[in-house]
Amino acid sequence: MSRDAVEIETGPKPDGTVIWLHGLGADGHDFEPIVPELVSPGERALRFVFPHAPIRPVTLNGGFAMRAWYDIVSLDRHGPEDERGVRESQAAIEALIARENARGIASGDIVLAGFSQGGALALYTGTRHRDRLAGIMGLSCYTVLGPRFAAERVPANQGTPIFLAHGSEDPVVAPLLGEQTRRLLVDNGYAVQWHTYSMPHSVCPQEITDIAAWLRQVL
Repeated sequence: MSRDAVEIETGPKPDGTVIWLHGLGADGHDFEPIVPELVSPGERALRFVFPHAPIRPVTLNGGFAMRAWYDIVSLDRHGPEDERGVRESQAAIEALIARENARGIASGDIVLAGFSQGGALALYTGTRHRDRLAGIMGLSCYTVLGPRFAAERVPANQGTPIFLAHGSEDPVVAPLLGEQTRRLLVDNGYAVQWHTYSMPHSVCPQEITDIAAWLRQVL
């Protein structure tokens, strides 16, 4: 897969990183414009890494090729899932974390974040990562390969702060799927900060404000 990414540094010599995964059909530029709203001048310098997913056919969209972290076969969360694609993208994100480590950013200073399909992958990868992360964020997302969760999650990120948010009017990823994800994590002892907003499948100004406050806490 392509490992090209948009990178923004909010100041010289950043000592923390946010790796942010876009949603289906978007690219790494999708959340680039909100960076100035997340880090104010004079605050701790952070590096934002917005990777581009590979281009692949998506079954749900009639096989049309677009940027996707994995194929989506069905909206039914009990239906078949693209396990190979999920694990390939997990490996690519792990490589991005390792690259930040090589650039002097410890895993404990890295937040793994994502929106929709990217959020599902962030949660999947973060709960399975071998070193403790600063935080994990999933926006308007769901659980991928849920039946594997109990067997595959690792203790390192059991206590890692998790930010989950969902729109109450989301027609793409049903709010129930976000709530089920929250319940799965809470029932397994994760520290989840849960937010709902009156919005569709998107982000809103209050959500951005809440994300900025959370990032200040964990980074």
